[in-house]
Amino acid sequence: MKRRDFLKKSGIALGAAGLTTFPHVWVKDYQYAWADDDEIEVGVLYSLTGTTAIVEKQLSKVVPIIEDPASDPRTFNEKANKLVVRDRVPSVFGSYTSASRKAVLPVFEKRKNLYWYPTFYEGFECSKNVIYTGAVPNQQQENFVPWITNQGYNKFFIVGSNYIYPREMAKVCKILVEREGGSWVADEYLELGHSEWGSMVNKMKTMWESGECDCVYSNVVGDSIVAFRREFINQGLSYDKFPIFATVCSEIEVQAMGPDYAAGSVTSFPYFQSVSNPANEQFVEDVKGTMGADTVTYHAMECAYFQVFLWAQSVEKAGEVDPLSVREAAKGQEVDAPEGRVRIEPENLHCWLTPRIGVWRSDGQAEIVDEYKEPLIPLPYSAYGEAPDNLFCTQAGLDSSKLKT
Repeated sequence: MKRRDFLKKSGIALGAAGLTTFPHVWVKDYQYAWADDDEIEVGVLYSLTGTTAIVEKQLSKVVPIIEDPASDPRTFNEKANKLVVRDRVPSVFGSYTSASRKAVLPVFEKRKNLYWYPTFYEGFECSKNVIYTGAVPNQQQENFVPWITNQGYNKFFIVGSNYIYPREMAKVCKILVEREGGSWVADEYLELGHSEWGSMVNKMKTMWESGECDCVYSNVVGDSIVAFRREFINQGLSYDKFPIFATVCSEIEVQAMGPDYAAGSVTSFPYFQSVSNPANEQFVEDVKGTMGADTVTYHAMECAYFQVFLWAQSVEKAGEVDPLSVREAAKGQEVDAPEGRVRIEPENLHCWLTPRIGVWRSDGQAEIVDEYKEPLIPLPYSAYGEAPDNLFCTQAGLDSSKLKT
């Protein structure tokens, strides 16, 4: 086995990671289908343009072959084909929305390649060709909805962007709200990227004033968050009286809208920049040192960061870079991430993460008001009855007979 200096010979730059402690990788003689001149090429598939570029630009930290899918699912598919078929990379890191992940999934499953997906998502997927490092619904909502109802709010106006993630998250929310004795009084959607929120916010305001709802549960995504929040405040609403509880609103969106438009609202994520531990302090320092003092860190960035460590450890364990060897080696891999200890669940290739709830302050950072003491098992089918002792997605595949309508 030969020792390769991972930073120099893999052709990988660290961009947003800004690391000086990135691990070296020991790899046996490479299969030349996946490597040339001792360089491991990996694909990076994050949108640099389009409606979700607000989040995805800063996820693009592993560099040898970068493609811009422009926030368009069809382009994601085309670029994924190029990376896997023409460039012959053995792993690709990328995408933010579920629509883009769904667009590339057939490429990776057909070609038996490996896709590293960093975003919190709606679950309801069981692929042997994806490593999922973001939160699934039980890691964002099973702590969140009971916490909300315990604050005295129980009439939910649910709103989201019109695609799979918000709709599936709403499905989980409804189950949990009803379990907690509350009710959902609206379930509304506007297209991804929609910027005209006057009518929707007026509907929320009218229903709140009439007592029909007492809170907003937001699954709005991308730059629509900025337009939504500004309209909400501009119509004279305030979070202390009519709160917004969000599954999607991180430091990057708060910075984009201006902290005053977020202060007092609440988000549930496993990671916030304000998490207090040495690993996160170093991560934040490195990011700011590389990308500028005004740069903020956030959950999807943190997942895009630590998944590269998990990949490197998997390559080192496998002694190969081919996708199937790396996938097998990835099962059970652990790392001390900025959010705390994370681990790839061998059964479903999702990560154990630590749920947290944060209230946004006027400085653009979140005060963490609730957090689990240890990581929580990922259950991508929790909305359909999956439980720790009754997994639907395992190494054998999805047991569809367990799915509830």
